[in-house]
Amino acid sequence: MAHPKRRQGHARTAKRRTHDKAELPTMAVCPNCGAWYIYHTVCGACGYYRGKLAIEQKEAV
Repeated sequence: MAHPKRRQGHARTAKRRTHDKAELPTMAVCPNCGAWYIYHTVCGACGYYRGKLAIEQKEAV
């Protein structure tokens, strides 16, 4: 007579990976120019990053 298949414990089964899910980036308003940018990145409009200008504006000669 055939034996029923044994069940595996919870430790051996694949766990759900919640850290791999794609999430929408958090948006913030730049206090320097007022444009929307992705939080914890440099503002693309003016170069603002955490209280200082990360990208210096080049003046036209």
